[in-house]
Amino acid sequence: MTHTFDLSAASWRKSTYSGGDNECIEVADGVAGVLPVRDSKDPLGPSLLFTAEAWAAFVAGVRVGEFGAGE
Repeated sequence: MTHTFDLSAASWRKSTYSGGDNECIEVADGVAGVLPVRDSKDPLGPSLLFTAEAWAAFVAGVRVGEFGAGE
C-alpha cells in the first residue's frame, strides 16, 4: 500500500543538540501517522517517514549507545 504525504506546509525543527555547522537532521511534527525526517543540508531533497513506534525505538537505541559513537 502506498501513501502520499504533502510535506510542503510541514514545520521542520532541528535538535537542540545541533551545532551551527548544519550537519544534522530535521523532523516535522504534526503529520498524521508518521514522523518525517530530512537532511538539513538538503531541505528540498527526500524525506524519510517513520512510524511513531519505529522512531521511538531508534531514539531509545541511540540513548543506550546501540549504534556506537559518532565520528
